[in-house]
Amino acid sequence: MKPAMETAAEENAEQSQERKVNSRAEMEIGRYHWMYPGSKNHQYRPVPTLGDRAGPLSSPGCFECCIKCLGGVPYASLVATILCFSGVALFCGCGHVALAGTVAILEQHFSTNTSDHALLSEVIQLMQYVIYGIASFFFLYGIILLAEGFYTTSAVKELHGEFKTTACGRCISGMFVFLTYVLGVAWLGVFGFSAVPVFMFYNIWSTCEVIKSPQTNGTTGVEQICVDVRQYGIIPWNAFPGKICGSALENICNTNEFYMSYHLFIVACAGAGATVIALIHFLMILSSNWAYLKDASKMQAYQDIKAKEEQELQDIQSRSKEQLNSYT
Repeated sequence: MKPAMETAAEENAEQSQERKVNSRAEMEIGRYHWMYPGSKNHQYRPVPTLGDRAGPLSSPGCFECCIKCLGGVPYASLVATILCFSGVALFCGCGHVALAGTVAILEQHFSTNTSDHALLSEVIQLMQYVIYGIASFFFLYGIILLAEGFYTTSAVKELHGEFKTTACGRCISGMFVFLTYVLGVAWLGVFGFSAVPVFMFYNIWSTCEVIKSPQTNGTTGVEQICVDVRQYGIIPWNAFPGKICGSALENICNTNEFYMSYHLFIVACAGAGATVIALIHFLMILSSNWAYLKDASKMQAYQDIKAKEEQELQDIQSRSKEQLNSYT
């Protein structure tokens, strides 16, 4: 008998609460009509949504999906990746061809004996193999850094579901920061090293320009203007001839090998500089992403603790209500 009475009392309370809500809503509507008399006969029509409009490109959620995908693109990482690929491609491709041209110039003009430049040929061949490895490594490393940029951007902006980060993910991001820093320092050395052949070829080219100038052209002092590549240390001092003077030096500057090698070394040096800039850009991006992940993980831990406390508070309130109902 007691449960039936309690059920009836609860139903009466719910009905009275609904009548209060309905009367309050009617009072608000009447107040609105009193303030705006012209709105009594106004008929409200539902506004058509984007999915209700007919059109070939009006599929529901298509525009929002495109905006969401574009928002998840790490544009800074994309620019750095393109710059890194371009710089490495210029350095590796131009440097490989320029080294081959340099060997041809030395063999034909400065060192006719093969044993004199045998060590230099082996070093250049080894450097060409190193160039292959550099190109392959940085192609893979650039893709990994771009993928890490996509992951971090999507995680920070919470584009794909609930944001979750782990200590392993933050550790990997920190490892990329350290590795990019080491590679940036190494490429600074590569950039400085790539400027050495540019300096050598510039000295030869400037000497040829002096020979071609009207002040020295046709004089007896032309044959005394020489270039000795032995002083750069690339071939030994006993190499023959080692030194080229006058018109013979001018003929070397007019060859296709010299022209191509000189300009290719310049482009390779510029590519190394572009790679350094790309790695510095990557370093800034990775550092900021790591900081974002660290802050987001702290915020995530705070939200988890807050949600847990709210759940415990709701459980306590529900238990107290149950106890009050049992007493009544």
